[in-house]
Amino acid sequence: MNDTVSFGYEEVAPEEKTARVGAVFSNVASKYDLMNDAMSGGMHRLWKDRFVARVKPRPGEAILDMAGGTGDIAFRMAALGAEVTVADINQDMLDVGVERALERGISGLAWSCQNAEALVYPPRQFDAYTIAFGIRNVTHIDKALAEAHRVLRYGGRFFCLEFSRVEWPGFDKAYDLYSEHLVPRMGKAIAGDEASYRYLVESIRRFPPMPAFERMIRAAGFTQTRVEPILGGLVAIHSGWKI
Repeated sequence: MNDTVSFGYEEVAPEEKTARVGAVFSNVASKYDLMNDAMSGGMHRLWKDRFVARVKPRPGEAILDMAGGTGDIAFRMAALGAEVTVADINQDMLDVGVERALERGISGLAWSCQNAEALVYPPRQFDAYTIAFGIRNVTHIDKALAEAHRVLRYGGRFFCLEFSRVEWPGFDKAYDLYSEHLVPRMGKAIAGDEASYRYLVESIRRFPPMPAFERMIRAAGFTQTRVEPILGGLVAIHSGWKI
């Protein structure tokens, strides 16, 4: 039985990965959004807009935004009238999100420090579960998916926005060079942390390809699963229903 999990290209004990990932996001929390703009040329904002458009938040419905950290997805859904709970395993990321909400005059959000693999919520609590750029950092992805299914009501929907494998010939090689060589340097220059961004690049490469991750979503009990690649699979929107 394999008792290790991947942390980038390393194999470590599960509890060590949880601790290391926590340290990564504590290190980058204050510069996280600035780095997102720098790394994607601002395109992450368009990806998040598209993601929320697919979720279709409705006034009054309860949505759990897991790994919601700095609030980017939650702010968009709350603006459409949804009652959003922002959950993240990292309190430093949540603190940044709360500060951003205060600065923008956004109220009504609930903020909670939660482990995606062991949520404190009772079964059938939420109408939708969203997670953006967070699932690949979970120690046991299958447990997080099972928890997502558990806390959703029947008829609830699951949406995940995550980096994936680029399938466009030529672009895949260019992206590999960019992510391997430039992103860590940008992390050092902007966030003062090269190692954390090297891990984040490695975590993308170790994440399951789109068809494999869709199978994991189905294995957790979701039906009518769908994958929507963006920019040839640079990122992808995964979705499923609990029925």
